[in-house]
Amino acid sequence: MASFLPGILIGVFVFLALVHVYWALGGQGAKIAAVPEVEGRPAFVPSRLGTLSVALALLACALLVAAASGIVRTPLPHRVLCWLIFALAFVFLARAVGDFRFVGFFKKVTGTRFARLDGTVFSPLCLAMALGIFVVWFTHCF
Repeated sequence: MASFLPGILIGVFVFLALVHVYWALGGQGAKIAAVPEVEGRPAFVPSRLGTLSVALALLACALLVAAASGIVRTPLPHRVLCWLIFALAFVFLARAVGDFRFVGFFKKVTGTRFARLDGTVFSPLCLAMALGIFVVWFTHCF
């Protein structure tokens, strides 16, 4: 399993990056449920630049997984890649746990479209990504 896990993680990161590029270019599919809601309104309105920034960050995550697992070469020392991949796993674990208000398994705001998707798709995906990244870290850094 560990041998194809980096490819799965990279694929998920690239897919999510492409979804964000689609939204930044004006696509509307599934966008309405991608932002937390407060009293029936979006908690914030993502800008095109912000959405593209998220896409670039997701592509950077894909590159980091690829580099840490040896799929691509990078000038960064292996030790640095190991620290970065470990930190990335914690970022996704923190996203799964959430902010205790709008996102994550322990959110207080429930009953909205976003909250339902967050509980059934987004947070479980972040937890699975965190676990997968931890496996990549463990298998390639020890």
